[in-house]
Amino acid sequence: MTGQATMLQRQLEDEFSESSEEALTYDKMDHDAVNQAFVDEFLAAVESQGLGPRLHDGVNPLTLVDVGTGTARIPINLARRPLFVKPIVVDASEAMLKLAKLNIYASGLQANIVLKQANAHELPFDDQQFDALMSNSLIHHIPKPSAVFAEMLRVLKPGGLIFVRDLARPESTEGVEELVAKHAAEETEEAQQLFRQSLQAALTVDEVASMLKEQGVDPGLVTMSSDRHWTIAGLVKPV
Repeated sequence: MTGQATMLQRQLEDEFSESSEEALTYDKMDHDAVNQAFVDEFLAAVESQGLGPRLHDGVNPLTLVDVGTGTARIPINLARRPLFVKPIVVDASEAMLKLAKLNIYASGLQANIVLKQANAHELPFDDQQFDALMSNSLIHHIPKPSAVFAEMLRVLKPGGLIFVRDLARPESTEGVEELVAKHAAEETEEAQQLFRQSLQAALTVDEVASMLKEQGVDPGLVTMSSDRHWTIAGLVKPV
């Protein structure tokens, strides 16, 4: 009798790193294509959900928060677009924020992005403050993601847009190594190891769907959006 293969279990990594070297390694990795895709797809979601006019309204612009901004590459990409949106971006890591400040100043967009240090478990914002919330590659760092999802939903207006993307954990160690070979073959060994650990720490689509359901949000908002990512995209309405 052949036993069933065991699903790869989640292996937690540090919630946030204060290592300047690790932050620099992350920032140097080639994320340009995935960051461009993230912003393009976020804006497409804004348009498809009826919020597009707010991007062109200088009197009543879209209010947006980016949770776990890292080194701020995504909000910089967004702020370069000819839109009325001034994202508030937060991260808990001083090492990441130091690089975020440098990147924002180097881009010349310091007047278009508001940077704050804050933990995703305790966002320094009012209830129902934002029209839209985005987050990329944060959740795999969080030991108890359901608490962060709850905090995200707290600061989002009823009917607001949530757009959250992260890595998806493969079913096996072999699956992890296949993705590392496919997407990080040209990176340094250190960068490859960071990617490997992130995949092992990530959630599956089913795990995310279950957490959304617990929060009273349609679990159908999360889908597998690439060979290595899941994405939550849509308006937050009671189930």
